[in-house]
Amino acid sequence: MRKAQQHGARLFLVAVLAVLALCGVSAAGAAVPPAVVAQVVAPEIAPSSGEVVGVAQPIIIRFRSPVADRASAERAVAISPSTPVTGHYSWIDDSELRWTPDAFWPAHTAVTVEFAGSKSQFQVGDALVAVANTTTHQFTVSINDRVVHTMPASFGKPGYETPLGTFPVLEKFRDMVMDSSTYGVPIDSPEGYRLYVEYATRITWGGIFIHGAPWSVASQGRENVSHGCINLSIENARWFYDHAKIGDPVIVTN
Repeated sequence: MRKAQQHGARLFLVAVLAVLALCGVSAAGAAVPPAVVAQVVAPEIAPSSGEVVGVAQPIIIRFRSPVADRASAERAVAISPSTPVTGHYSWIDDSELRWTPDAFWPAHTAVTVEFAGSKSQFQVGDALVAVANTTTHQFTVSINDRVVHTMPASFGKPGYETPLGTFPVLEKFRDMVMDSSTYGVPIDSPEGYRLYVEYATRITWGGIFIHGAPWSVASQGRENVSHGCINLSIENARWFYDHAKIGDPVIVTN
């Protein structure tokens, strides 16, 4: 038993020194208080264990300290999906590393991620994919390659066009207040607003949501009148809110 404990302690020390090196700390500098070492050694991995996510969800590793050697950090990450998947790394900054599948994860893939003593085991759920067409003004959702719902929508008007691309669902709010002053447009200006919205599903950190917009129902399916968000009726926004998972892709196209 004692030999096993000693072996485990040695392996932990090796992990500590390896991650300290990645973060630009010398071996001599490893003789720091345990709390400081723990901050360096225990990065946060997302998705966390037990989560069920969408097929576009990236793996995110957030370090407690800036990483000096990015290439070594990438090599130290072990990603083990139950179905083989290719992907690529990208850095948001010196403290956040992402691994994104080149295509989508296969539905129902089990994924294990390990790095420097941290471990996450998460599951990819059904393949829910939403296609938002800014020209036809339609929002179409398929699950496991079968279209299950097509909804009239309104997108960003000229000057406020909804960005094109593939965006994973980031977070969801049952209701919220949207305020144009948060991106520099005073609420008392001609294009200003402060609105209570329901069933808001965020797809960009820049402020693009899919949400209920009862004020634009007459335009949904006909013309684009929003400030960039994807407007649906309350009923349709609720349906998407209820069915979408974090990481489900929304493909905005024209």
